[in-house]
Amino acid sequence: MNFALIEQKKRMLDAKRPLPASTVKSLREHILVEWTYNSNAIEGNTLTIYETKVVLEGITIGGKSLKEHLEVINHKDAILYLEELVDKDAPLTEWEIKNIHRLVLKNIDDANAGVYRKENVIISGAKHRPPQHFLVKEQMENLIKQYQGEWRNLHPIERAALLHGEFVKIHPFVDGNGRTARLLLNFELMKASYPPVIIKKERRAEYYDSLDNAHISGDYRDFISLVASCVEESLDLWLSVVL
Repeated sequence: MNFALIEQKKRMLDAKRPLPASTVKSLREHILVEWTYNSNAIEGNTLTIYETKVVLEGITIGGKSLKEHLEVINHKDAILYLEELVDKDAPLTEWEIKNIHRLVLKNIDDANAGVYRKENVIISGAKHRPPQHFLVKEQMENLIKQYQGEWRNLHPIERAALLHGEFVKIHPFVDGNGRTARLLLNFELMKASYPPVIIKKERRAEYYDSLDNAHISGDYRDFISLVASCVEESLDLWLSVVL
């Protein structure tokens, strides 16, 4: 795929670095809310974006479940952990993936948080069937090998999309796979100095369809294109603030 325009926009942003601290702070706060709201909304969380912002500020929303509140708080903690990993230039390992997932499900399902599933699952609405549970460990090991090996020479956007897509294809955990996958997507992009991307709730159908198609056919072009459009949208946001 041709990422020339995206790379041009990234060079424009990089030329403005280091960005003013106040600018980074405001963008980071905006992204924290947007990322958390959309990632949770894709999975069925009913909190609005305003309610999500309020929960992140430590306020409880009446009439909403404890689980929905915890999903917001946990997602914020997972993002903070992700930022630490990127800042330390930490390698991606199964251990770190489990740690990210553990934060996603903390106090929601502690028994399964950070633990590979021990049962078979079906993804609602998808044609793809995840592997049987006893194959999960082996397939996750292979995923890390591919990530560290043959994917290293790919464009960061392709690599991030494949990491997300192949992780979801394995569906290694009982719950929380989607949120974890989108965190991994941004882990890879942020390591390559791209701003975090947000897959909007409004693109949910396109997102799921392109993933399912990739899992069935092995053709990731549609999904990579979706991720690339989200990267460009994120770059446009940052450039609109710093130029």
